[in-house]
Amino acid sequence: MNTVEPIRDKKILAAVENFLNNKNERDLLIFTLGTNCGLRISDILALNVKDVKNKSYIEIIEKKTGKRKRFPINLKLKPMIASFTEDRDDDEPLFLSYLYNRMERTQCYRIINRACRAAGIEHKVGTHTLRKTFGYHHYQKFKDVVMLQKILNHSSPQITLRYIGIDQDCIDESYKNFIL
Repeated sequence: MNTVEPIRDKKILAAVENFLNNKNERDLLIFTLGTNCGLRISDILALNVKDVKNKSYIEIIEKKTGKRKRFPINLKLKPMIASFTEDRDDDEPLFLSYLYNRMERTQCYRIINRACRAAGIEHKVGTHTLRKTFGYHHYQKFKDVVMLQKILNHSSPQITLRYIGIDQDCIDESYKNFIL
């Protein structure tokens, strides 16, 4: 099974954001929401304007797990959401396609793939790259696998570490530093 990887390098992450910032506000917000909240793309695309407009928290029922999830909107997302939802109807989908329908994951995949390729990323990427990027950088900052496990709704810390690629990073590093 081919799996996508997180974006580990913060400079590359900034390059993707810069590319999307030069495209449009919607695509940048999708990317930033995914990398700052760790939501699956199905949950991001299910959001309506009323779910985020003038809110301090996002509350959803995850599509995959059926579990309730509530988390604060961080300081990077607040102004982006405010700008994006200004003068928008509360009941419309947050992310609309060019035909004014709710965006679909295939359209998001193309957007993310194009932006990542433009930033020089060569490894396999997709919509799940956003969630894994959140997980990877959250772990790197806090080193709290149990908290991250809870955030991502994983059943064990080992699954979380494997999911974000930490196990393989540690194995690679041990090989590099092992010389007889």
